[in-house]
Amino acid sequence: MNRLVLSSLYQLTVTRLKLTLREPEAIFWIFVFPILLAVGLGIAFRNRPADVLPVGATTPQLVEALAADKGLHATQMDEAAGARALATGNILLLAVADGNAVEYRYDETNPDARTARIIADRAIQIAAGRRDPVAAGNRLVHETGSRYIDFVVPGLLGMNLMGSAMWGLGFAIVDARAKKLLKRMVASPMPRWQYLASYLLSRLVMLAIEVVVLLGFARVVFGVPFRGSLVELALICVLASLTFSALGLLVASRARTIEAVSGLMNVVMMPMWIMSGVFFSPSRFPAILQPFIQALPLTAAINAVRGNMLQGTELGHMMTPLAILLAWFVVPFAVAVKVFRWR
Repeated sequence: MNRLVLSSLYQLTVTRLKLTLREPEAIFWIFVFPILLAVGLGIAFRNRPADVLPVGATTPQLVEALAADKGLHATQMDEAAGARALATGNILLLAVADGNAVEYRYDETNPDARTARIIADRAIQIAAGRRDPVAAGNRLVHETGSRYIDFVVPGLLGMNLMGSAMWGLGFAIVDARAKKLLKRMVASPMPRWQYLASYLLSRLVMLAIEVVVLLGFARVVFGVPFRGSLVELALICVLASLTFSALGLLVASRARTIEAVSGLMNVVMMPMWIMSGVFFSPSRFPAILQPFIQALPLTAAINAVRGNMLQGTELGHMMTPLAILLAWFVVPFAVAVKVFRWR
């Protein structure tokens, strides 16, 4: 045997890989769950024709004017029936004739109702003879990269990299500590840093598989674009995986029970699940929170992946998110090596 095979780092890394592959639950959460989530979100938010909005009107003339617009489904009803229909959500808007004027009754806090008001007024004004001073037309464009599934796949990838790295490493370390296996390891001639480094190396091997599976599925089934360099995308994924692995090592460095590490993992990951832009843009949060959100490792990872996949941005133009990821890798790993408890 050569020296590599006999080294403790090699043996520890191979052992970690075998232990992971022998756990059906780990295989499901790492490979199957992200694909199922992508399928569900891709179907729920697929491109489809504009909704036909239900509205009501009190006169046949208003109904005829509203029905002329393909975006509306108009029903004639009196004011009392219209009030009940609005209250129960059967219609979004009621157009009431008031002499030569029209009164629109709707809930302004409902976005669909506000849209119905705009379409209904346009239809009634056109029926009354209004002519636009400037001719306008529509040219519908459907581009890959602008769909919700294109937006959410990089978020799912980042979430999967974080979850598989932190849960996989954190649970494995604490379980070994609880079973007194770490106590035996520290008594061996193995350098301590190699034990922690073996977790990082095993993650890199699993990383290649999970990234190819998820992104390959998204490409084949949904046509998600890859506008940037695949080599640079791989480098981003490697750095993100190392970052979250280092965080997992730090979180598990002192915990003695599975319950304790579970709580710590949730405390660390929950803010990133919510604020880092997995399912919607982090710009929805107040401006005062933006510096904190942008400094999160998951935000940096998702921004870098989206920049590569959807915009074709080169690594040289993404130094800020890459620097954030590198800092979150170096500092937690160094602290984990320093404070790691073997017993």
